[in-house]
Amino acid sequence: MRYEEFHRRSIEQPEAFWAEQARAIDWHRPPERILVYDDPPFRRWFAGGETNLCHNAVDRHLEARADQLALVAISTETGTTREISYRELHREVNTFAAVLRALDVGRGDRVVIYMPNIAEAVFAMLACARIGAVHSVVFGGFAAHNLALRIDDARPKLLIAADAGSRGGKAIPYKPLVDAACAEAGTPPPHVLMVDRGLDPGYARVEGRDVDYAALRERHAGEQVDVAWLESNEPSYLLYTSGTTGKPKGVQRDVGGYAVALALSMWAIYDVRAGQAMFSTSDVGWAVGHSYNVYGPLIAGATSILYEGLPTAPDPGIWWRICERYGVHTMFSSPTGIRVLKKQDPAWLKKHDLSALRYLFLAGEPLDEPTAHWITEGIGKTVIDNYWQTETGWPVLALMPGVEMKPVKFGSPGLPMPGYDLRVIDEATGEEAAPNRKGVLVIEPPLPPGCMTTVWNDDARFLRSYFSHFKPLVYSSLDWAIRDDDGYTFILGRTDDVINVAGHRLGTREIEESVSSHPDVAEAAVIGVRDELKGQVPVVFATLRQAGGEAATAAREMRECVSRQLGAVARPARVYVVGALPKTRSGKLLRRSLQALAEQRDPGDLSTLDDPNALEEVRRALARGADAE
Repeated sequence: MRYEEFHRRSIEQPEAFWAEQARAIDWHRPPERILVYDDPPFRRWFAGGETNLCHNAVDRHLEARADQLALVAISTETGTTREISYRELHREVNTFAAVLRALDVGRGDRVVIYMPNIAEAVFAMLACARIGAVHSVVFGGFAAHNLALRIDDARPKLLIAADAGSRGGKAIPYKPLVDAACAEAGTPPPHVLMVDRGLDPGYARVEGRDVDYAALRERHAGEQVDVAWLESNEPSYLLYTSGTTGKPKGVQRDVGGYAVALALSMWAIYDVRAGQAMFSTSDVGWAVGHSYNVYGPLIAGATSILYEGLPTAPDPGIWWRICERYGVHTMFSSPTGIRVLKKQDPAWLKKHDLSALRYLFLAGEPLDEPTAHWITEGIGKTVIDNYWQTETGWPVLALMPGVEMKPVKFGSPGLPMPGYDLRVIDEATGEEAAPNRKGVLVIEPPLPPGCMTTVWNDDARFLRSYFSHFKPLVYSSLDWAIRDDDGYTFILGRTDDVINVAGHRLGTREIEESVSSHPDVAEAAVIGVRDELKGQVPVVFATLRQAGGEAATAAREMRECVSRQLGAVARPARVYVVGALPKTRSGKLLRRSLQALAEQRDPGDLSTLDDPNALEEVRRALARGADAE
């Protein structure tokens, strides 16, 4: 089948197309209607159908592939590897589900999971899905304040945490962060279930709240827990993403639409079938981790490789050694990960047998052409960029080797995926932009299966954040794009104040609020600046309350403040203390001009600038160098 025909049918005959795709998963009760779209932009896919993500990822494979590897959890941090068959995964997930049930977690209850890339994180996610609880995985590197915000929004019945993660052989204790988050949260969970890895043996336990997973696992080992059959549109999980305000958005995903979209994507986009192996280097706390470390490969009956560790330890060949050992068919990583390897001896790319590897997919941030060329030549495999968002749950733009492999164009993530009716429109007029003209990438609703259904407990914010930018109603990706004459789309960057640091989306507003909490700071502006390794890094321009204050000390303390409140990933790369910040006469900060100056570009139209001296202040600060970096 040709790509064009496949995609066109998904747009012109969506109900017939998705009814066919829905046959790839098990339904306890078949859908009554494929699409209900009577309250735009809200839609319901496979309405009336009942299914379960855990059943589709685990139980239904037991008859045909019980002894096949389902999950391989590798940690070069602890020197351990766990090889888990579908039969063993079924047993572990049932045991975990029994533990959840013993802690009074049931259908519709929220469970926050604060864990690194270890097998127990996968067990916990699947156990929640099994009983109909709504999980919310929080990246283990996030600071206590970030965790507290998510706790207060989700109001979980339970928090599951590991004692520690590890980075570069150094343990990162999680329990103090959990305790601080629970103390800060207005609605802390009644129980914290601790998975003890032995990395922080002296952690303090809170009497009456903290529960030891190992003890409960032993008590409930062997128990069978029935699957909760959920209506297709019930929530499956929440995944928080940064916005332009300080409060993170709880992206809400459904059950049936998500399962169907992932089932399609596994064969059509990633070319992975039952019995093959997929290796995603993402963390389970991110959207890629949910879709392609956990649910996608398991729904397909494939083997998923879960990795905890650096791409360069014990040596820069570790990823390729894993590919060789498990015969990985498709690998999924990020441009940042490849740029890290690019700094190493390229001979490491040739040391292992990659004959089973067909494709390397990269996503999370724009893939620059030099890096794309370097890794393509280095491993001699097809490298495919793909573009999507936490909100979409699976690719918006990619190529589809499972349907028809179109040519790779370096710099472009490719063509629209099934169900995505994409436009590039002029920001000012809302009209479709001509080929090769810059515009905003938008999706004509209804959004396809697998995309977010709303913002948790906030339909108004869902509408305001994604559907209020243009008329008639369209979903705004908030990304600039260009579409060429062949229909390939090129992503140019954000239209809002969210920056992408090594694939981590960070709201500049959150960082500004953190910087401004320093008692000496009068005002702060945070921008994202291009970085060769990470794609973008946060850079701070700040004014002090007292003129002539100690700039270097204050700047260092601002960086530490952000690290403490938001985590190391948000730590500003550079802090500049200036006498004034450039603003319009109406008081709006000229962040785009600041970004242009920091990247040595033309700052653009400054006709609305209130005080020209402020811009000179910034130029002088950039010339003398950062006060802290």
